[in-house]
Amino acid sequence: MKKTVLTLSIAGAMILSVSPFGSPVANAVGNGPTYGGNETINTSILHTYDEMVDYLKKEEAKQQDMELEVIGQSIKGRDLYLAKYMKNPENPTILFLTQQHGNEQLTTEGALEFIKHLGTNKMKGVTDEVNILIVPMLNADGAMGDVNFSLDDYIAKGDRNLTRYNAAEVDLNRDHVTKIQPETKALHNNVMKKYNIDYMIDLHHQGAMSERDGKLVSGSILYPTTPNADPEVVEKSKQLGAVVFEAIDEKGWGHLGKYSGGSAETISRNGIAVEYGISTLLFEMRGMSDHEYKSYVLGQKSNGYLIKQTITTLEATVNAIADGSIETKDTSFWDSLAYQTTRPSE
Repeated sequence: MKKTVLTLSIAGAMILSVSPFGSPVANAVGNGPTYGGNETINTSILHTYDEMVDYLKKEEAKQQDMELEVIGQSIKGRDLYLAKYMKNPENPTILFLTQQHGNEQLTTEGALEFIKHLGTNKMKGVTDEVNILIVPMLNADGAMGDVNFSLDDYIAKGDRNLTRYNAAEVDLNRDHVTKIQPETKALHNNVMKKYNIDYMIDLHHQGAMSERDGKLVSGSILYPTTPNADPEVVEKSKQLGAVVFEAIDEKGWGHLGKYSGGSAETISRNGIAVEYGISTLLFEMRGMSDHEYKSYVLGQKSNGYLIKQTITTLEATVNAIADGSIETKDTSFWDSLAYQTTRPSE
């Protein structure tokens, strides 16, 4: 019998599917609408924290292999969840982390759909070969706009605004060395140190105006770039990136660039690679769900393909780890993949 680790009972789930956000279409990703003051940006179509928790509990009740664990609490007292599939401790393990920044939510929407897929024939047998850990919405307070500072200048309409920062106005993805914030402590103490993790993808969103080769990107990726990371860890990170790049590129609607990231170990991509020897990949999707700057947000007609991009990424990586094909991936594409640049304002 499955063990259930739960502390809340919340009703009123909103079942996720890609269709309410629009279906991905060929060549749509780089050309999805930006925000020019007329596009609709409505946060009410996104899962609230309570709806997410209810969704996770319903999936756990349906899925034999899934177990929920509370890893800690946010500043405002929201339980932080880990969804885990751990059938064999000897199997390789991958962690997917979403929404360190509360206004970057479509990766969470995609992760929830991926969790549903893990309970269907679509992903049958994969959890026999790979352990999967998912921390959705690490910054729950920022995702709910429940913070100790004003969001009056933020653009989105709906039932709430979403912000990058946690309730104390701290960027969680700059706290992976000192680990002062409760959300970061929970992640490190009850996930990173508890489980033997081989790979991690840290899922984010960036501004909407980045481009490669003259085309707006659907996202960008990057491996650890600190000189303190073990070369073998970096190479496996590059292989993880190769899996993602190939999976998105072959769809026809994706267009990825190389992210221009620094070497600071306060960032999870670098710090976690160094501290735990985990091969990490940053994936920055195009556009944010809310922000005070127009060039950072994306019209919600673009949501569908970004959610699909997340699902494609998660499914491709677990399959590549499960069948071992990740170990033979050629990483030379990184040498020719151009860094994204910011398109000048018109």
